[in-house]
Amino acid sequence: MTSATSPAELNWPFFEPAHRDFKQSLDAWCQQQLVHATHDESRSAVDAECRRLVALLGTGGWLAHAVAGKAHGAVADQIDTRRLCLLRETLAFHNGLSDFAFAMQGLGSGAISLHGTPEQRARYLPAVIQGQALAAFALSEPDAGSDVAAMQCSAKPTSQGYVLEGRKTWISNGGIANFYVVFARTGEAPGARGLSAFIVPADSPGLVIEERIDVVAPHPLATLRFDQVQVSAAQRIGVAGEGFKVAMTTLDVFRTSVAAAALGFARRALQEALRWARSRQMFGHSLGDFQITQTKLAQMATMLDAASLLTYRAAWLRDQGQRITREAAMAKMTATENAQQIIDMAVQLHGGMGVKKGSVVESLYREIRALRIYEGATEVQQLIIGKDLLRG
Repeated sequence: MTSATSPAELNWPFFEPAHRDFKQSLDAWCQQQLVHATHDESRSAVDAECRRLVALLGTGGWLAHAVAGKAHGAVADQIDTRRLCLLRETLAFHNGLSDFAFAMQGLGSGAISLHGTPEQRARYLPAVIQGQALAAFALSEPDAGSDVAAMQCSAKPTSQGYVLEGRKTWISNGGIANFYVVFARTGEAPGARGLSAFIVPADSPGLVIEERIDVVAPHPLATLRFDQVQVSAAQRIGVAGEGFKVAMTTLDVFRTSVAAAALGFARRALQEALRWARSRQMFGHSLGDFQITQTKLAQMATMLDAASLLTYRAAWLRDQGQRITREAAMAKMTATENAQQIIDMAVQLHGGMGVKKGSVVESLYREIRALRIYEGATEVQQLIIGKDLLRG
């Protein structure tokens, strides 16, 4: 297995020498530590593997790049978006579940990093960074996915804090997380302006795992139900009524990294396709000798480079302190859509072996599909780009 990022790509002006050294160390670690990943896709096995991977990533020091706050064990007070993207691309290339485990530690604790009180950061971030506590981001609801303003889960003020009532669904790490960052309607204003964010420990009385959700590429997912869950005012993240801002600023950090994960899946698919094209014999020739194969490989490589350029442009711009709403949406949309096509072509080149359960490209085919939906579906990214263009 070769590197998840090509040497030519690392020479792009988006990267500094420290990023190249970082990438080499990460690749070497992945080749040593991720070779023993389980292929058992039962729910219990996947849950156990996620816990193992989080602990492994914590011990390896990689989770310190997913969280901001040097005082609590992070490598810096601000997340280096290019490192975050290199991490997700590389982990996805080597092992999809390790990328999931890494990403959820960052996303699940991101609101605390960005908007938490000093006490909240001190309590939760060190355990996240060390891989000792699993984090989760609970935003989506049965009737409020892309339309966050339609959220119905409520947090009613009481003399002791708040009482949470409602349901959340499609929650990654649901059922295995140690705590959830939950967004609920506190009612300071209508629509998206009346939401707030709360840290809810998994063992809170009234918090019920209503359903574990099985998907095409097994990951821990669940529907949560909140039955009169008591939370103190000290568990609220940020200002009451500004939960939408908390959610969007957190997603802004990690949306570009979703594009990077898609790059990792696509790059692995291209590598597998090249290996197969060189070794597969047909009619006295290798599969790669046929012009139709060369055409497909050319399409795959070009689509991958185009997505990579958009992804690392967005990451670089954010690291320069620029607003990247449009650029992140372009990167997420292009990388995930291109990766889907690249992986599909790799499956087609493999023929029957491409759909054999357990083959690399078959696994990638299932892994990539969700990325076109979560953290803003492709259609939502198109709306973001279009509105931003009209605003000028």
